[in-house]
Parts: sequence; C-alpha cells; structure tokens
Amino acid sequence: MTPSLISGARERAEEMSGDSNLVKGPLKGYHHETYVLAVPGLARAVKVREPRAEILWFDRRCFGSEEELLKALRAHLSRVPDIIDVGGMALQAFIEGRTLGEQRRPGRRVTEAVFAQIVDVFREMVRITPDMLSVERRCEDRDRAEDGDSDGFLDRLVAFVEEQVYEKNHRAFAGLFHALGISEESFSLLRKHVLGLQERPFCLLHADLHRENFVLDPRQRLWVIDWELAMLGDPLYDLATHLYLMRYPADQEHRMVREWCRVVEGIRPGGSSGWERDLPMILDFKRAQSVFTDVIRVSLALREEWGFNWVAAPLAAVRLQKILAAAAQPLGLVQVPSRSHIMAALVRWHGEREEPLTPTTSDGN
Repeated sequence: MTPSLISGARERAEEMSGDSNLVKGPLKGYHHETYVLAVPGLARAVKVREPRAEILWFDRRCFGSEEELLKALRAHLSRVPDIIDVGGMALQAFIEGRTLGEQRRPGRRVTEAVFAQIVDVFREMVRITPDMLSVERRCEDRDRAEDGDSDGFLDRLVAFVEEQVYEKNHRAFAGLFHALGISEESFSLLRKHVLGLQERPFCLLHADLHRENFVLDPRQRLWVIDWELAMLGDPLYDLATHLYLMRYPADQEHRMVREWCRVVEGIRPGGSSGWERDLPMILDFKRAQSVFTDVIRVSLALREEWGFNWVAAPLAAVRLQKILAAAAQPLGLVQVPSRSHIMAALVRWHGEREEPLTPTTSDGN
C-alpha cells in the first residue's frame, strides 16, 4: 500500500502497533474500515476502526459509545469482547475465530451447539433492564418509549425510517420511489398495519443479531460482536430482527421461537406476551424497512465511475422485486412492479442523476 493510499484508520493502526507488519486488514465489514493489530506489551490483539465516509447509515444508534456500552455489559454478559486501554484509548479486543456466516450461510441450519448458545445470548440480554445501564445515550428523551410501551417503541422506529431514510434521501430518490409505488402514504399504511402491539417489559436489545455478528472461537464458543445498534426496548423486536436476518430453515425457526419464549418467560414474565399476533407484525415492519434501505443501496451500487452497471442491473431488479413483494401487504402495494418495470426505473433514475450523489448519514439524534 503506497503512502498516498493509506487510510486514516490504517495509519492510526500502524502508529499504535509500531510495525506495519503487525497490522492485519481491512476486515470485511459494511459500516467500518477495521484493522487488527498486535500492540507491544499486550497479550491480545485489538481492533482499530473508523466509519466508512461513503457509507449510508440506515439504522438507529442509541448509545453514544459502543466501547462504553461494552464496558457496562461485561458485568452482565459473558459473550462480548473485552475493552482494553491502549494509550488512553478504549479499544475492543479482537475475537479470534470465524463468523457464523463463514461457516453457515443464511438459509442453512446451525448446529445444536450454536443454537443453544444463541438461546443463551437471549437469556442473558433479557435480564438487563433499562435501569441497569447508566451509559450515555445519544437519542433524545422524546424518541424513547416508556418501559413496556411496545406500540410506542415500534412507532418511533417507523418514524426513524420515514424521517432519516425516506425524507432525508427523498430529493435524490423521489422519482425511483414513485416508480416503484412508494410514497408518503406508505408510512401511514405501515403504521396502521403494525398498530396494537401488546405491552412487554423492555430489556437490552442487540438489534442486529445476524450470522456475521456471531464469532465462533477455536473452542467453538460463541461471541457476539458489533453492538453499535444496541438499544433498550421490546424484546420481541430483537427476536424478529434475528429471525429476519438469520433465515433459519422453517423447523429451526419455529424451535427458536419456542425456546426464546421459554427463556424469556422464565426470567421476565410477560416478556413474550402476545407473540403469536405481534411477531408477524414486527417481521412485516422489517420487510417494509428493507424496501426503503435496499432501494437506495441497490440503486447506488449500480453506479460505477464509468457509468451504469448494465451487467448487474437484471439481478438488482430481481432482488428489488422480491423485497417489494415481501413488503406489499404492510406498505399497501396494490401491485408489485414487474422486473422489467423495475429495471426501467433504475435506468431512468441513473439517467436523471447527472451530478454525483453525496450520501446522507443519520444517527437517530
């Protein structure tokens, strides 16, 4: 890597290690540029990372510092990275191992040992109530639902998607959204669709429990990483997000729901109340959320320095059609656009965008 191409994160990692040969990376990751480094005097490797400047943030972040949150969680959770002080900086210890996604791609069943450990992750998290964490929170009081107000909790997440994803990117993507049948009215229909959740006592949520955020170490012990999207809220939301992202085979998904209900009720009675009705509604919210985020991400991915990526466009249209079809009911889509219609909309959107796009980032403040 030539000096002119060294990023800020890489440069900082090399300075801290004192030897560029002791720095590995960047690691695979969407939101951050991450390096692993060995620091003289430390027995364990640590991670240095910086947010990618060009990446869009489409998820609400509720805690001011992931490292401070992890410090607080070490007293309650057994499967989170340690925080190590390096020159006055709090850095996460690197977990040696492979992500679950490297071993078991989405759609494949996980082993019995892994399944049991994931259930144990939920068991530990549901014990952590809002009053147990004194970590600084970046979201305003008006954005926090009262403990147990599951309806209010989900409504604030709908509002975040509407304000921080749809409205903030509306100028650049209005034509494309309109061509796909999405408008401001979609949010009114979504709110009506998910209204009426039963009250459940709040607890800590990871809010992003997918296969790339589970790491299996050499002893096959499961660790949970990337707590940046953690929040306090309805425990059923964490289960819904996990199921949506993991894509278990049907029988294993049903078993996870049963095991989740069992451990939650054993620790926090009422924590799974109304799940039969509410879980499908929260899953519908996740499907609807994906429409707004993926339309933007997929369309941007088709824009190359040299122009429109015609080779990738057909697969992009297929992907968007599947996403729109899954969210048709909660968004009130009378008709799902055909692949050719979606393809034409993407081409037209690209032709209308003469100037380069500057991504809008959101942190939920």
